[in-house]
Amino acid sequence: MRKQSILRPPKCIPGGLRTILCFVLFSSLFVLIVYTSHISYSDFVFTSFGTESNDRIVFPRYIKNQISYMQSQFGILLEQLHTERSESKILVKFSDQVLQIAVSLDRLAESLSRHYSNVPADGKDITKVDEYSSTTEEDEVEEESLHGKVFNSAELQNYTSPKPNKPRGKKNFLGLESVYPSIGQGCARLASTLDRFMTYKAYDICPDDWDLAQKLMISGCDPLPRRRCFTRTPLRYDKPCPLNASLWTQPRDVDISWSRYKCKNYRCLVSNGTINNRGFYKCSDCFDLTKRGWDGQRDKDISAEFSIDEILMLKPGEIRIGLDFSPTAGTFAALMKEKNVTIASATMNLGAPFSEVIASRGLLPLYISIGSRLPFFDNTLDIVHSTLFLDGWIGIELLQFVLLDWDRVLRPKGLLYVDRFFCKKENMKMYVDEFDRIGYKRLLWKVMPKMDKLDDELFLSAVLEKPVRG
Repeated sequence: MRKQSILRPPKCIPGGLRTILCFVLFSSLFVLIVYTSHISYSDFVFTSFGTESNDRIVFPRYIKNQISYMQSQFGILLEQLHTERSESKILVKFSDQVLQIAVSLDRLAESLSRHYSNVPADGKDITKVDEYSSTTEEDEVEEESLHGKVFNSAELQNYTSPKPNKPRGKKNFLGLESVYPSIGQGCARLASTLDRFMTYKAYDICPDDWDLAQKLMISGCDPLPRRRCFTRTPLRYDKPCPLNASLWTQPRDVDISWSRYKCKNYRCLVSNGTINNRGFYKCSDCFDLTKRGWDGQRDKDISAEFSIDEILMLKPGEIRIGLDFSPTAGTFAALMKEKNVTIASATMNLGAPFSEVIASRGLLPLYISIGSRLPFFDNTLDIVHSTLFLDGWIGIELLQFVLLDWDRVLRPKGLLYVDRFFCKKENMKMYVDEFDRIGYKRLLWKVMPKMDKLDDELFLSAVLEKPVRG
């Protein structure tokens, strides 16, 4: 009987090499097609081409970065091919073809070199694309979905392009061959507004637009890209107060830039005569540094607050570091500092200089939006406190994500201090169920009527202990 022949599959190119090859072949082919056709693909990977007076095509600088990145990938691919120990004729032929493509890409890069837009040595010119972006009349952050639209700012393209290490192809201490600067997913919905934010003269004074940046952040464009410009400062700033005195000393007006606030001085923030025209409403007296809040005596029968001493007595000597997530000027953190507890105050400048005042008191302002993941590692904080932030406006799903992120950063047996959460009476059970759902032990618990309403709302204050989990 004739023995049936067995067909052995030939040795193939390793899977990792195929992946790299597909990427670089597609990318180089795409760049070549665009270059030879002189077509402007404004809605694709790069910005519209500008033209100079002599009508020659001018490519943005980030295309050079992309081609350089492809060259480095080809170099890595060739190095891998040379280290492959195989006598396969297919692999040898494949190596020769890759080498020819790499040489062609080098020639393409050389021929394109005279077409890149040149940035002067002082770095202060704005590209033609940026000039177009800077003329937009949009003042609102709300925008429609992109439907294929991408960022137009050349500076933003430069920022988000991969930044290869030196030497190329070598991994850094992070284990990466290139660093990929990040921006938030929500930035894609706010492309033209982000283009405005990224339109500036490099190494010049930044535009006075921190409020635009904040609108982007609270709309989901967080983190924002870094910028290569110098932040404006108060022109008459001198020096801060000594640490101990600064906790309860009102900042000088000249130490704060007031241009983007309704109030133009500190007196406006605390005067009863301006209470309806300050530009903020969440905490009517939080800028009055004579009011020490959690430090005074109170009628326990009608007050929904717990004192700081009550909190610290629950864990003597164990509360050292924590977070206050509140619209606040830092009073909770100041009182805790007097007890040798370090608190970071997470807030935003919603109509008033919250961050500046916190910093002027010698405390740590954490500038972060409600939609952002906390910048702390798991199981690290002793206490998380929140007041005037969580209340009946918050939806259940968002509350779940917030609570579970707080749970993530709290250490085992750490304290979650929910301070005067308020909502309609009929909704309180729904919210209490969510607090109970995380499985914390109730150490202090109080539900009280909210006295400024006509028997319509309730306060909940609670100190909860995180369990140890396997």
